[in-house]
Amino acid sequence: MMTVTAQQLQIFAGILIPAILAPGPAVIAASQSAFALGRARTLPYAWGLAFGASLWCAVSLLGLTLIFKTMPWTYRALSVLGGIYLAWIGWKMWKHARDPLPDPAEGSGGITFWGGVTLNLSNPKPALFYSSVLLSVFPSALTNLDKIAIYGTAVSVEMVFYTAVACLMALPWPRRRYYAAKFWIDRGAGLLIGLLGLTLILRP
Repeated sequence: MMTVTAQQLQIFAGILIPAILAPGPAVIAASQSAFALGRARTLPYAWGLAFGASLWCAVSLLGLTLIFKTMPWTYRALSVLGGIYLAWIGWKMWKHARDPLPDPAEGSGGITFWGGVTLNLSNPKPALFYSSVLLSVFPSALTNLDKIAIYGTAVSVEMVFYTAVACLMALPWPRRRYYAAKFWIDRGAGLLIGLLGLTLILRP
């Protein structure tokens, strides 16, 4: 039996939308990929980013964020590991900023569905965000159907958002601008992602 209401799910989606609009490593990576590789090559990566982000909602619904609260070192360890991964991604973007655009017939390295999942799982902060929002919007006792409805809302919002990013940033006008300033855009994206990674590592 489902106890959550459509209004509660709408409120949940309304809180989630502005939160994912805030620029983060996943949005930067999806945009840079769409600029460089186009829509068709970026969409699987974008869907991986969306699925990876939604998994943090599943983690919260399963109560696994209690591990972070009862054993804070687990959150710290995950933050450091995720920060190292983001810093590595940022360094790769910076290092290869001068490289020519990849041939469409060649592979795209980490720009895959699972590459997107990995990137969004590298930052554990969304788990705490989802946990806080779930506690504030929904009743404490959730049925299995409630959890399925909540997760379905989260994954739908994430999928729509990242699909829109991949499609919009792959349009001719932003791609032309990217081609004209590839070096600086890649360097800027790499720097931002690297700094976000360092923030995860250094934050107490």
